[in-house]
Amino acid sequence: QVERRHILVSKAVEEVQKIIQQLTSEISYKATRFQAISNSGIHNENIKVLAPSQFLITVPLRGLTGYRECQVRHWRYYTVHGAKLLSSVRDPEELHQWLEVEQFSKSLQQWHETDVNIEGDLVPAKVLIVFRDLVEKSIISCNLSSKVTVLESFSSVVRVAVETSESQVEVELVPAVEIPTCWPEKAQWPRCLKRWPSQEKVRCVKSLGFDLLARSNYHWQLCFSRAEHILMEGLDEDGGCRKKCFRVMRQMKEDVWCAGNKPVITAYHLQTVLFWTCEKYPRTKDWRCFPEAFLRLVQKLHKCVSQHFLKHYFVRNTNLLKYANTSDLDLVASKLAVFLQNPVFCPD
Repeated sequence: QVERRHILVSKAVEEVQKIIQQLTSEISYKATRFQAISNSGIHNENIKVLAPSQFLITVPLRGLTGYRECQVRHWRYYTVHGAKLLSSVRDPEELHQWLEVEQFSKSLQQWHETDVNIEGDLVPAKVLIVFRDLVEKSIISCNLSSKVTVLESFSSVVRVAVETSESQVEVELVPAVEIPTCWPEKAQWPRCLKRWPSQEKVRCVKSLGFDLLARSNYHWQLCFSRAEHILMEGLDEDGGCRKKCFRVMRQMKEDVWCAGNKPVITAYHLQTVLFWTCEKYPRTKDWRCFPEAFLRLVQKLHKCVSQHFLKHYFVRNTNLLKYANTSDLDLVASKLAVFLQNPVFCPD
């Protein structure tokens, strides 16, 4: 059953990737500011499988290079539509930041235009409005109306339903500024010298930079998908069972603890729990015994879900469960508690 599910998810990823690649190629043809996602197989860093039928796909933006951190703070007095405000828009919190076109040493002229720019700021909501319009037009011009439907949204977020041969998958398409040249000041990582990951691995991770995602109205969200991919890739270089623990935890989450199309706990939350546990238990011997290591992970997950608090791995004052439905979290916590009282599981 586990193997079958893995095959189905892999197949869904391939089908969705093929469709979204076709769609983003058309979008890129219509507007050079947007780049088509690459067709690099199931481990494509642009694709995150949050749950079997819930994907996040980042669409890279072109024409913004030579990024540097902004040193001068200024107040913003405008709405996302460009109208003047009497008081300033609130500052970004935790995992978010402003983005000014002047922060790039090279930028396409289109990024200075008013469809995406207000007073020198690149505004995510405006980028999303342009992008959503392109998605809708490209679905028609690519004859994908039978396979892709744009879903209604209360914000500017662009969500589509994609029909695969097995089921329907909900995909959030997110424009992303890729910044592979520096590490953000907000990510004070590692805060002190740890035994995991190694200093060499830390240097490698930080050399990959970060991304800024258009997922809110004014502020861009920091994202570390390349860094996370590298951390996951080298997890068991010492022959440990970390990846196996992660696979089984993901399986248990989807089967027992938190099933459904839009689960309150996603694979991303589990990955974050894994990173924190790897840091707390860095020794090879901590990951030799599967049942022991697995229970440690579940205990950590239970603690986070019960307290409605899970720190982002790189930007530590960010709570990844801050906006989660608390009753849904409590239900998952109770299921985890039942499991921990009588831990019966079938390792894959």
